[in-house]
Amino acid sequence: MPARPLDGVRVLDLTTLLPGPLATLILAEAGAKVVKIERPGGDDMRHYPPLWGGDGALFALLNRGKTSLVLDLKTEADRDRLLAMLPEFDVLVEQFRPGVMARLGLGRERLHAVNPRLVVCAITGYGQTGPKAQRAGHDLNYMAETGLLGLTDRGDGAPAMPPVLTADIGGGSLPAVLNILLALRLAERTGTGAFLDVAMSDNLFTFAFWAIATRAADGRDPTPGGEIFTGGSPRYQIYRTADDRFLAAAPLEQKFWERFAELIGLPPPLRDDGRDPAATIRAVAGIMASAPSHHWQRLFEGEDVCCSIVATFGEAMAEPHVASRHLFDAEILGPAGRLPALPVPLAPALAAPTGPAPFPSTAAPADD
Repeated sequence: MPARPLDGVRVLDLTTLLPGPLATLILAEAGAKVVKIERPGGDDMRHYPPLWGGDGALFALLNRGKTSLVLDLKTEADRDRLLAMLPEFDVLVEQFRPGVMARLGLGRERLHAVNPRLVVCAITGYGQTGPKAQRAGHDLNYMAETGLLGLTDRGDGAPAMPPVLTADIGGGSLPAVLNILLALRLAERTGTGAFLDVAMSDNLFTFAFWAIATRAADGRDPTPGGEIFTGGSPRYQIYRTADDRFLAAAPLEQKFWERFAELIGLPPPLRDDGRDPAATIRAVAGIMASAPSHHWQRLFEGEDVCCSIVATFGEAMAEPHVASRHLFDAEILGPAGRLPALPVPLAPALAAPTGPAPFPSTAAPADD
C-alpha cells in the first residue's frame, strides 16, 4: 500500500452514530490506525436497519478499516485499561454530552496528565458551554434552531424535510477532521496536545454565509422563496417538466442566463428578471412544462447554462461520470457478500481503501 499522510497516527474512537465514526473513517482512509471502543453488546449502530448480514449496513459503511475493542467505561478496570493504552495514541475522539467524560474519570485534565501531546476532540450538538450544552438533539434540531430549516419551503408554507444530514457531516464530521489535523500539526511543533470543542450547531452558521450577509446589509431576515438561494430567482430554480420530472436550473451568471433564455425562447421583455422575478419564474415554468425532461436534457447538452435533470439516487450512482471517477469501485467484504464502500472526501492521492468493519473484540489492539 502506498504511503499515506496519517501513517503512524493512532486514534481512539469513543463515538457512535454518524459524526464521530465518519470523522475517524476519514482519518483511517488517510492512514491512521483507528481503535473503536465499543460498549458491551456492541455499538448501537450494529443493530440499525438496513441489516447486512449480522450487522447494520450503516455500521459497515462508517467503520470499515477500524479495530474494535469492547470496554465498559463505567467500570474502573476498563477505564484503567483505556488509560494504560493512552500514551500510545495521538488522538481521542468522543461524542458524549459535556461532563460525561469527567464523571467517568476521563476528563481532559486526566487525559492530558497521562499523555500531554494527546489531541482530544469532543463532538457535541451545542458545544461544551452555554445554556443548551446539556440538551439532547439530532441533525433536524440543529437545522431548526440555527434558522436553516426555516429557509426551506415544501410548498405549503411548512419547512421541507432535509434529505441529507448537514449538521452531522458538515457541522460535525468534517470540522472535526479539520481541527484534528491542525491540532496534530501544532502538537508536532510544541509537544502539547489540545482539547477541541466541535459544536455541530455552531458550524452550521458557516453554511448560512449569504443569510448573514443579507441581515447585515439589508437589516432583514431572509425568507423561504424570497432570496436567490431559496427560490426567489428564476436563475436558481426547480422547474417541473411535461413528464413530471424536474429541471434544476442555475444559470446565475449573466452570460449563462442569456444563453438559457435564448435556448428556451423566453420572451425578451422577461429576460430582465430584475423587473418582476415572479413573472419570469412563471414564464420559464410554463415553457419547461411544455416538453418532457429528455427534450430539455438534449437541448442543454454541451451548453454552458448550468441545468440538470433531477436524478434518482440510483440514476446518480450509475451515471457515466460517476463511474469514470471510480467513487464506488471499492467494496467491503463481509458475511453477507459485498457492499460498496462509502466514498470519503479525500483526494485519491491521499487515501487508500481500508479493510472491512471490525467484529467486537475484548483483546487489546495489536501493535503495528
